[in-house]
Amino acid sequence: MDGKNPLGEFLRARREVTTVDQVGLPRTRRRTPGLRRDEVAMLADVSTDYYIRLEQGRERNPSVRVLEALARVFQLGPEAAEHLHDLAHRRGPDHEPVGGTDRLRPAVRRFVEGCDHAVTFVLNRRLDLIARNPLATALYRGVGGCDNALRLAFLNPVAREFYLNWEQQARDLVAHLRAIGGTGHADPFVLELVKDLSRGSEAFRRLWARYDVRSRTYRSVPYRHGEIGEMTLNYEVFRVGGLAGQQLVVGQPDPDATSERAFDALRRLAGVEGTRPAGDERREG
Repeated sequence: MDGKNPLGEFLRARREVTTVDQVGLPRTRRRTPGLRRDEVAMLADVSTDYYIRLEQGRERNPSVRVLEALARVFQLGPEAAEHLHDLAHRRGPDHEPVGGTDRLRPAVRRFVEGCDHAVTFVLNRRLDLIARNPLATALYRGVGGCDNALRLAFLNPVAREFYLNWEQQARDLVAHLRAIGGTGHADPFVLELVKDLSRGSEAFRRLWARYDVRSRTYRSVPYRHGEIGEMTLNYEVFRVGGLAGQQLVVGQPDPDATSERAFDALRRLAGVEGTRPAGDERREG
């Protein structure tokens, strides 16, 4: 998904965003941010020369012990640590052949399109919206539509007004693509997406270079919709069946008066009639 030395690129990126304060080393004057190679080597209990060979791609078979030590030094979460092991051993990600995540089972599509009490859509591994209900269509109508969540965030200038916390959303989306896309070498469509975003957005290039790996299982997103005003949606993200790269996203309004009113306006905008299900009452207080 990156260059010819993905393991080295990952290690270098994580080294540059890990601070001495995070690992308990004394602060010193330095020309570049993050840790020095000799500091990483010391903390991981390997020689400096060995660690340099890892970053340069001249050492391609690190042991599990070394990888676990590096994961501790860089304070990687479970997904990022697994990603490190995949890069080191060039294991293929556990997902279906290229194009498999675009095939949505008819029953799932019927459920999504018929859902009338929550913003509901399905994302594939590239974060394309491959199915959506009327509420999701009405939500994204304010920015001219949305076929891909990353293209919206980074290539549509309206996105910085649409997302009230755009920087957080941008970071989360990039880290999510890293996590759900795996090492990415098996999917030319992911590679092409990254190239397009890199050409079109300096912000994407900056965030992609950090090499954060973290999928989103739930999140709150505050919006400013051009027709209904401000609203926060709380999302839950579910894996669809056995497909590693396909996710069902369901969003309901935050239980505050502003979001509730805006969501009711969104329902009218989407042409969804009636009231929400009886089990959807909000908690008081």
